[in-house]
This record gives sequence, C-alpha cells and structure tokens, in this order.
Amino acid sequence: MRLYPRSPSLADVAQTSPPETHYAKSGDVHIAYRVWGDGPLDVVIVPPLLFSILAHGEEPDFQASLERLGSLARVITFDKRGTGASDPVAGAPSLEERMDDVRAVMDATRSTCAVLLGVADGGAMSILFAATYPERTFGLALFRAKPRYVWAPDFPWAPTREAYEQETERQLRYRLLTEAESYESDLREAARLFSEPRVRLARELPQSYEQYRRWTRVARLASSPGVIRALRRMNMSIDVRSVLSSVHVPTLLMYRSPDAPDAEETQDEPIARYMAEHIADARLAEISELGLWSANVFPHLQQFLPEAWAAREQTTARGRVLATVLFTDLVGSTAKAAEVGPQWPDLLAAHNAAIRRELTRFKGSEIDTAGDGFFASGFDGPARAIRCACAIRDAVASLGLGIRVGVHTGECDVVDGKLSGLAVSIGSRVAAQADQGEVVVSSTVRDLVTGSGIEFTPKGARELKGLGDWQLFAVS
Repeated sequence: MRLYPRSPSLADVAQTSPPETHYAKSGDVHIAYRVWGDGPLDVVIVPPLLFSILAHGEEPDFQASLERLGSLARVITFDKRGTGASDPVAGAPSLEERMDDVRAVMDATRSTCAVLLGVADGGAMSILFAATYPERTFGLALFRAKPRYVWAPDFPWAPTREAYEQETERQLRYRLLTEAESYESDLREAARLFSEPRVRLARELPQSYEQYRRWTRVARLASSPGVIRALRRMNMSIDVRSVLSSVHVPTLLMYRSPDAPDAEETQDEPIARYMAEHIADARLAEISELGLWSANVFPHLQQFLPEAWAAREQTTARGRVLATVLFTDLVGSTAKAAEVGPQWPDLLAAHNAAIRRELTRFKGSEIDTAGDGFFASGFDGPARAIRCACAIRDAVASLGLGIRVGVHTGECDVVDGKLSGLAVSIGSRVAAQADQGEVVVSSTVRDLVTGSGIEFTPKGARELKGLGDWQLFAVS
C-alpha cells in the first residue's frame, strides 16, 4: 500500500505547474523571474506595484493570460527589487536601478531585444528604457501607464500631491486590517459610493469573500506596507514627460474605457491621448475590462507584436538615442598655469588622468577633449553620471584645481559612434553655468533621478546661449 502518492514526472510538472523561478544578478541584488511560452519573439512584462510571480502564477486568470500570450511570444516576468521573491532593498529603487534589473533579466534569459509591456507604475521605467536602449527594445506596450503621477499646471489629469498621499494612507490602512475587516470596509465604501449619484465606484469588488482572500494574498505576497509607502512616495516625484519624444519604437497605449468603473477618477483616456501626442509611433487601444490579464487585452497584443517585430530594422537604423552627457571645464586655468610655471603640463596630465579614472569607475566613455575640458557619455543613466561628476570634482580639487561640471540628458544623434545634436549643445551650456566646485544639471536630469537619493538646490532659470531659459539645479 502506498503511503504517499508517486512523485510527479517532469512531464507532469510541465503540464500542471507554472514555470520554474530563476534569479538574475543585478549588481548585488537577486531578481526573481519566470519565462512563459516559447514564441518567436520576446515580451518582458514590467510589473505594477502589487505583483508577485509566485502568487500571480497560481491565479487562473493570470495563467490563462500568460498561456495565450505565450503562444505569440516568449514571455518574461519578474519581481521588481524589494518586492515579491526578489531581494529586499532599503528604500525605493530609482528608475535607473529598475532599468538595470530589466537588463539583468534580459541578459539572464539571453534576450537581445524585446517588447516591454509596462503595467501601471511599470510604465514610466519602460518609457525610459525604450528611449535609452532602442537597440534592445523593438516595441513598447503600456497598460494604464502614466508619465507623471501628481498634478501640474500642464498635466491637470493627475491627482494633487495631497490626494495622492491620502490614497497611499488609505491603501496602507487596508493592508493593516484583517482580510475580513478590509472586505467589510470595502463593502461599506461601495454602498456609500453607489448612494451618491454623481460619484462612481473607485474600484471593482470581487464577487465573493473567497475571491477577495485570494486577491489579498497576492497583494501581501507582493509588497509589505513599508514598501508600498516607499514606492508610492517615489512615484510622486516621477516625471518622464521630457523623454516621450525620444521614444522611436512602435508603441501601444492601452487605457480603460471611459465607461469602466474607475476610468473617470484615474483619467486614463486623457493621459493616454497626451502620451500619444508626444510619442511619434503610438496607437491607442480602449480596454473595457479591469486588468491586463483580461481576455480583451489579447487581441490588441496579437495584432501589435508581429507588426512591431516586422518594423524592428527600421527602428534600429534611426541612429538616435537618449543619452546622458557630462562636460567639465577647469576654472582659472590660465592663472594657474602662470602660477605653477613649468609644472603645469604635469599638473594638467594629473587632471586628465583623474577624470579618466573616474569615467572608467562609473562606466562613462570619453567622447572628446578640448584644452582642459572633457566631454563624456555612455553612462547607464543620469544618476551614475551625477555621481561620476561629483567624484571628478573631488579628485580634481585634491590636485589644487577648480572645476565646473554640467550634466544633461537628451536625445542625441549617433554618427560614427559619436554623439552630436542639440542635447550635446545643452550639456555644454549647462556646464558653463556652474560655479567653481559645482555640479549643475538640467531639469530633465533632476526629474529622471527620482529615488536615487541625490538632492539638489535650485539655481533658477538661466539663459543658455541660443537656447532660451532653462531651469537648472546644483547637486547639493
């Protein structure tokens, strides 16, 4: 008589279980990922705040959706650092670190080029990735994504900071309740909203308490209350609107139908149309159901993926890329040369060696030198460029020299492996606005380093020769 059922064969496991969980190394952090399907092209799902490859992998709707999508593509799913089965981290990761994680997962799965499917707050990073690494992105599909999360005069569809913070606290209160308490609270809130004719239901409730328990389990396996607070606070500082025009891959913008329960409150449609106006090759798709895993999303992806794949050669031949440029300039070099006399060539050589050493350390590339100034790029994001700039400043100061440094991120032309164009001119003029010992950045850079821990002091609007007024910031 058998005391235990027989061990399942590998064939049984393949038919009845989600894919095996693997880990990619991103710096010192382990990123958990799974691969679904074996289609001819790759899709990387950049998940929302509440996502867990382990918990979602047990949900029937998610499994069915991934199996459908897996018939078209090899689908790569992962948990963001600090969430789900990935390593915990202190604080909220920056957009730059999130891009590192995507590249690490793509490298681990030997994916050279993929469509990024950015969901909700995974959308901003996906936009930045597509603009920065067009050679690794042949399409961008965004579901309920936003380039900015809080209200601005030129972005009136987002909630105010106060309203966003109130929603954060509401979500945290629900997470600290028991499942039964939070379910009853949701029911009372729904009854209140339905009793007010002009107020629409802010979210769709599950059909039963058992379904609600499953939703709660998924959410709690995805993120702890502290992680939710940190990530949502980081979201309040995200603004990638300046990057939208640098996206040159086919883009599918999926938004909730205006008739959906929460579409009016979240302003899905006007935000999607705003992005479509700023991304050159973008199309809109209205989704009537709530989640990405609903069946009516699949037809849009079924049409979009092969079209994006067919256009990949045209996309990679554009010769334009979003890049961060760094410029340095010695202050008072003529007077210093007169002061030290014959020792000046040795001092200048030490200056050059110090800058090249820091560029190597921060994975920057020397593009050009002119006299006593450097032009560099190649950084894996603006935060690393800023840290490199600060290290250069300190290294040069230790030689008894003064230096100014400027950093800007923008779309550059790539000609014979070198960068040129308006963004390069802006970077040079930003550096000219720095005082001795200062690292100055454009407002674009300031917006893109959200979550990096880098702090700035406003320098106000400065006129950049031939380019008008620009808001500049000094690294504190």
